[in-house]
Amino acid sequence: MGEARLWITGSALALGALLLAPPATAQEAEATTTSHGFANFGELKYPADFAHLDYVNPDAPKGGEISQWAMGTFDSFNSFARQGVSAALNTLPLESIMTSTADDPYGLYCYLCSTITYPESLDWLILDLRDDVTFSDGTPMTAEDVKFSAELFLEQGITEYRTRVGSLIDEIEVLGPHEVKFSFAPEAPRRDVVGLAGGTVVFSKAWFEETGARLDESRDAPFMGTGPYLLESADINRRVVYGRNENFWGADIPFNVGRNNFDTIRIEYFADSAAAFEGFKSGEYTFRAENSSKDWATGYDFPAAQKGWVVTEEIPDGNIGTGQAFVFNLDDPTWQDPRVREAIGLMFNFEWSNESLFYGLYERVESFWENSDLEAVGTPSEAERDLLAPLVEEGLLPESILTDEARRAPVLDAGANGPDRATYRRAGKLLEEAGWSVGDDGLRRKDGAVLELVFLQRSPQFDRIVNPFIENLARLGVRGVLERVDTSQYVERTRSGDFDLVNHSFTMGFEPGGELEQWFASKTADDSSRNLMRLRSTAVDRLIQEVLDAGALDELTTATHALDRVLRAEMIWVPQWYKDVHTVAYYDQFRHPDPIPPFARGELDFWWYDAEAAQDLRAAGALR
Repeated sequence: MGEARLWITGSALALGALLLAPPATAQEAEATTTSHGFANFGELKYPADFAHLDYVNPDAPKGGEISQWAMGTFDSFNSFARQGVSAALNTLPLESIMTSTADDPYGLYCYLCSTITYPESLDWLILDLRDDVTFSDGTPMTAEDVKFSAELFLEQGITEYRTRVGSLIDEIEVLGPHEVKFSFAPEAPRRDVVGLAGGTVVFSKAWFEETGARLDESRDAPFMGTGPYLLESADINRRVVYGRNENFWGADIPFNVGRNNFDTIRIEYFADSAAAFEGFKSGEYTFRAENSSKDWATGYDFPAAQKGWVVTEEIPDGNIGTGQAFVFNLDDPTWQDPRVREAIGLMFNFEWSNESLFYGLYERVESFWENSDLEAVGTPSEAERDLLAPLVEEGLLPESILTDEARRAPVLDAGANGPDRATYRRAGKLLEEAGWSVGDDGLRRKDGAVLELVFLQRSPQFDRIVNPFIENLARLGVRGVLERVDTSQYVERTRSGDFDLVNHSFTMGFEPGGELEQWFASKTADDSSRNLMRLRSTAVDRLIQEVLDAGALDELTTATHALDRVLRAEMIWVPQWYKDVHTVAYYDQFRHPDPIPPFARGELDFWWYDAEAAQDLRAAGALR
């Protein structure tokens, strides 16, 4: 879902806040705006005095349990650290200062704050915090906690965050018990600064000092926060249960009306997806987001579904399509040659996979902004060429980028897994040009080394997809190897760059900003959970800056088109598939608003528990 931003009103309270500040500089003397939210483009959907979000049921009952599954193992409750494998939903007890909604892709609203005050230059931002927010132990949240939390992330946050954000914030000042000011560096992208401050997750300074906890170390329990749920119990590698915080400060504020409806949220762990599906069939958990097309097409004929105990539903998804793909490790010299990457990509037959393995349920991923107007299409517009031409003149991009259509994956024959002869010839020619020649044993070598490609995987669910891919590579003279590892090994090897090809999911927003640097910038290539490809491209870096500098929506769209076009031309991925619906199955004891908002499925957010239906299921023996 897109990261949010936006809005404007006036307030005398802001002037009072400024009187508490140090003597005004020339910049601080600018006219200011005070508002309940902010957006870079357009207007906020919700006014300051809204009663509840449009998409919730304000009368939704509270109670009951919803349960889901997770794969593998966990040994920590800190997803902010590189150490350990974090438990599912470990951030449920935490909240950030500002929030977005599931029906406003550009809006960012005060949540732990009442208003924000800022000048037109956005050189600084003052957050007027609510005075009724408390942590789960009942202690009040203050400006000191906000300053502490923001600085904690800058000191102990993961490297990619500190690399991107550390130079963008000049100073964080406490102006009063519930007022905090963020001042931004001149080079900080002004479209990002409200999100930088407002996105701060707030911790209790006193709790951190008392416990000695660190943000960069694994933990056996979540950090204390202000959120609606707390850790209730944990059975390491088997189960996690979160329970409602009965003293949750925000239970009745407009943003939370009709939300956080379950008493408990339980996560059951399984070794793999097949075991998890069997667990769902027998009622070990109650809600399943189905990501296997085979299971969705053929698997839901088990007794509980036949008897009507289990509901299957397709829910429209208005989000940008997730760019699911295999990605290359560009730190390995073998994969630094784009001809080799292109040849490998030609051997994945999506059309056959979709027809034979996926029951025709998917579309091919073509763009990093799939299913949105940010996707590059056709040849570059004049405005795009204006951005691309200087990069061509400097030799950073080929001239063809100015005239060619945006790169699309090849369309192959759905009737057979192997690509046709023309595709094999094309791939073979690319490899020959790159110096990989076929030997007497049918394998390609260069300088005596065999061209080998290891697929790092952690789920057997992908075997049926990877193995045909490997068969096609073998016909090309490439040795493909499927290596399956457990979750902890998988996490460590992807982080350290010990792989050839690995699955990745690119989740882009409707308003691309500073997060692009974590995904694609050269400066994050050495240590990033997003730039797994280790992409280092000056052209991409420059286009990211064009996106960050865009001051109007049409400029943002043009710059994103150009960036998308270049990223696809880099061939850093072998794009896989997406669908524009959520496929879900659940035991018939949950209800949801109709329609569901475009940018969230929301089962843990605004769905609710039907106690009477749940009792009927238990009476029928549907659930354990």
